[in-house]
Amino acid sequence: MKEFRTVVASEVGLHARPASLFSRSAKESGCIVRLAKVTDGAISEFIDGTSILRVMTLGVKFGDEIVVQVEGETEEVTAAALQILAEIADH
Repeated sequence: MKEFRTVVASEVGLHARPASLFSRSAKESGCIVRLAKVTDGAISEFIDGTSILRVMTLGVKFGDEIVVQVEGETEEVTAAALQILAEIADH
């Protein structure tokens, strides 16, 4: 399993288009992808990162820290791609 923490750079956080791109990329990877929001140092419950609805309901805003876990055959490449998506300022 590959895990990383990053700060979301999109002005709208992981809402609408950024959430769609993130969840679609996660789903297309074929890996198990879990996502959690970090608030005051505490990690929320992990959700299914392949579900746009679950990603959006996590309420990740600009500047929020997230933790992503990726498990599967392409976990290294998938984790790197998802980290880039989370860190892109404009989607």
